[in-house]
Amino acid sequence: MAPSRPSISDSIRLKVEQEAGDRCGYCLTDRRYTAKRLHVEHIISIAAGGSSAIENLWLACDLCNSYKGSKTAAVDSATGEPAPLFNPRAQKWSEHFQWSDDGTHIIGLTPTGRATVIALRLNNPILIEARRWWIKSGWHPPT
Repeated sequence: MAPSRPSISDSIRLKVEQEAGDRCGYCLTDRRYTAKRLHVEHIISIAAGGSSAIENLWLACDLCNSYKGSKTAAVDSATGEPAPLFNPRAQKWSEHFQWSDDGTHIIGLTPTGRATVIALRLNNPILIEARRWWIKSGWHPPT
């Protein structure tokens, strides 16, 4: 039986939304572009022993949250070795990722970045198409 999932209070949700800038911590999608609230996700899932303490919570879009699941590590595509997934609360996005020249793809710069790009499918066709439209609208890539 899976551990019960404690509810996240409205005040904690609001604090996480503010700290995250109302963006997914992984693909940087802004909530305004999704037309719905982002998930308050457990960086280390409850199933993997994580808690609902604010230090373990961040925002994730539907796609990133569903692909991440309870994963905490994945294989680095350059080395074939396991690497921890990106922690948006503790790590700086620009140290692990960059945008492709056309702004549609996320490029992993480190083992953690590359593993996260693959595990969370940060360049899946749905996101790439959305990013093309966001670029045309002047909304993307985020700074």
